[in-house]
Amino acid sequence: MILPVFLYGSPVLRKVAKDIPEDYPGLDQFIDSLFETMYQSDGIGLAAPQVGKSIRVFVIDASPLEDEDPSVKDFKKVFINPRILSCEGETDVYNEGCLSIPDIREDVERKSAIRISYCNRDFQYREEYYKGIAARIIQHEYDHLEGKLFTDHISPLKKRLLKNKLTSISKGKVDVKYSVKHI
Repeated sequence: MILPVFLYGSPVLRKVAKDIPEDYPGLDQFIDSLFETMYQSDGIGLAAPQVGKSIRVFVIDASPLEDEDPSVKDFKKVFINPRILSCEGETDVYNEGCLSIPDIREDVERKSAIRISYCNRDFQYREEYYKGIAARIIQHEYDHLEGKLFTDHISPLKKRLLKNKLTSISKGKVDVKYSVKHI
């Protein structure tokens, strides 16, 4: 089922999401809905808070970035109750966007590598290391679980310059091809 994407200004995007138990009701269907919503919205990642649920789940399918980085060709994953254990390496800058903040893209600095623990879709515990674009996408989606947005990583000056656009988004004044919700 395709879910509406909550827009910038929605309180759920600023909450720290809660861990879920293995028997969380409807989890498989919810994960399927996250993927379906992400694909319909032309995204490469989607976190539960972006569809109004303050729980620690996000999905990623980075295959559309395969031309830019062949290592993400088959990078499709579900992260349940993730915790970033460390951020390592160089600081890289990359132009990011977000389904909850349509039509805004900005350069964001992030570490080039991470170590993360999480449960997969079968609730099996994993601890893994990622670098490059995969690490960046994970950090972006993980931020949603911590109540952060990519705009929190840009300079105060850039944020001031975007104020009118962000205000319009928070009022639902957007022209996108996917279902949105603003509160």
